[in-house]
Amino acid sequence: MICWATAAALTDDSELPIRYMMLIYSREFGEPVPPEEDRQIREGHRVVMEETARRGILLGAEPLAATTLATTVRNENGKVTITDGPFAETKEQLAGYYILDCKDIDEALEWASKIPTGCAGRSGCVEVRPFRNTSPPGPLEAPRRAEN
Repeated sequence: MICWATAAALTDDSELPIRYMMLIYSREFGEPVPPEEDRQIREGHRVVMEETARRGILLGAEPLAATTLATTVRNENGKVTITDGPFAETKEQLAGYYILDCKDIDEALEWASKIPTGCAGRSGCVEVRPFRNTSPPGPLEAPRRAEN
């Protein structure tokens, strides 16, 4: 796996994209979303996915199943504990994600601002994080990126 932030630092090509993950947090349970609002949310995701795919920067995007289907695995001092459900009780739950190759944090934030976060709670947020470097040092091949 290559982190393009490191790739840019190791080469003279400053045009390499940086891979960002957009983590979508929203309220999972609450009042049902009216059909028209649900349609608008789905349409918003469709628009973002189509445009990022057209530009060649979409690497993945998926909604997640309900937290009632989550399992948490913890390994502490060699003892593995498995529990049903998410790790923490919070108002907002991780609802889905996008992985995009962006030229910089500004482009990543621009795309994050277009991602709908409304679900049952009608509000939420998108956390933007670059991927951490996990590639060995050495020459890297630049990825191909579609022109805008």
